[in-house]
Amino acid sequence: MNTTLTLDRATPGGAKPDLRIADDKAMLRAAAELTRDLVQPRPRIYWMDLIASVVIGYGALAVAIASTSTGLTVAAIVVAVLGLYRALSFIHEVSHMKHAALPGFRQGWDTLVGIPMLTPSFMYEGVHNLHHAKTRYGTAEDPEYLPLALMKPWTLPLFIVISALAPVALIVRYAILSPISLLSSRLRRVVVERYSALAINPQFRRRSPEGDAARQWARIETAASIWAITLLTLAVTGVLPLRSFLLILGVASAVAVINQVRTLVAHLWENEGEPMTVTAQYLDTVNVPPPALLPALWAPVGLRYHALHHLLPGLPYHSLGEAHRRISSALDMASPYHKANYAGLPGLVLKIGRSTMVSRR
Repeated sequence: MNTTLTLDRATPGGAKPDLRIADDKAMLRAAAELTRDLVQPRPRIYWMDLIASVVIGYGALAVAIASTSTGLTVAAIVVAVLGLYRALSFIHEVSHMKHAALPGFRQGWDTLVGIPMLTPSFMYEGVHNLHHAKTRYGTAEDPEYLPLALMKPWTLPLFIVISALAPVALIVRYAILSPISLLSSRLRRVVVERYSALAINPQFRRRSPEGDAARQWARIETAASIWAITLLTLAVTGVLPLRSFLLILGVASAVAVINQVRTLVAHLWENEGEPMTVTAQYLDTVNVPPPALLPALWAPVGLRYHALHHLLPGLPYHSLGEAHRRISSALDMASPYHKANYAGLPGLVLKIGRSTMVSRR
């Protein structure tokens, strides 16, 4: 959901990175040529992974709700958060895939995850692709970019903390704003432009959908609105106990926070709005490859290879590991390809934190 939060920039004065990096043609050529046989998505992997994540996530949530043991409840909550976070992360794949190659997957994902978690596919489709446009990345027209590394240090914890409110904001969006906006064209325009995108750039304004996209949007939004109203009604009337409702909100909030932490370290956030070459974009983005193990949890469904994804956005998530191995082996250590690889989450957080301190000076 697009935020209206304004994150102040730090006072200039720190050393700025050189963003006028020429494209490394050897790297780009190797990435394309070595992965041509990996571009076909494998439906069985997609469906089995999604269904397993959903079963584990919702199953653990049900255990947490039913449990009277504190220890079991806490353990079930952790499993539910990780399972549902992985299931929700498939929205990234949905936004990139050619739907003819995976028939019914978008509808299945919306039914199982997007609508129940009030983050339907239209909130990312038509938005995320702008982040990958060569002339938009890192500019004011990129919905998923802010120069976080050049802002004041307090903006980083605020960036994380505010994400905890996402479930409440989404309930308001679908249970209240969706139906009311049908009565006011002006409010409807605001809802579409500002509250219908998973974006972090507060200046981003979404265009209204047209044709088939508009009809699909209307169907999915209606379903999400009905679900949000039902959930809220069940909680207000006591049919859904307050403890259960708060557990659901808590799990959803934890999922949002983990995703925001992942977002924080997905890029180096060092661009102030200038157009960048593909290689410069790559170096502003992050891979966290093996042997690190924890990224499989906090950057699932291929998101640990985010820099590689920016080189090859059409590659299915299950092919990214093999693609990384091939490209890493083919290119010598002087190649820019290796410079986007990082060891893990703590080092990335510290790197961005230090950048804000340097910019402040």
